[in-house]
Amino acid sequence: MTWDTVSRLYSQVEGELTAALQRGHGVGISEYRALEQLTRADDGELRMAALGQAIGLNQSSVTRLVGRLEAAGLAYRDLCPADGRGVYAVVTKQGRAKVAETKPTYRTTLKNALDRAKKDPSFAPLVTAVRASV
Repeated sequence: MTWDTVSRLYSQVEGELTAALQRGHGVGISEYRALEQLTRADDGELRMAALGQAIGLNQSSVTRLVGRLEAAGLAYRDLCPADGRGVYAVVTKQGRAKVAETKPTYRTTLKNALDRAKKDPSFAPLVTAVRASV
């Protein structure tokens, strides 16, 4: 298995997830992943840097992402009381509802995308490994 194979599988599956979430729920994959991380966090909040790290975005990108979530009423920014320079992203009630609404689509699309990918002999061992780790 080569890095190219991993990259191709990731791109294929990511494309299907992106299309399904946008088409069915009007959210992008990054928005969904950010909301998912926030709903799992203590008190529904994470420092912006921690959120970016959890979903693979740099500081500038996570700032823009949280801005989009804020504009949609799905999250908001809050200052850290102990450190005025620290900024948290906090999920709203609407954000939690969006995750609950979107999660079945995400899971079904991921399962179906991996099922299709497993039919390709170059992806089959990788799909098996991914499923064993989940």
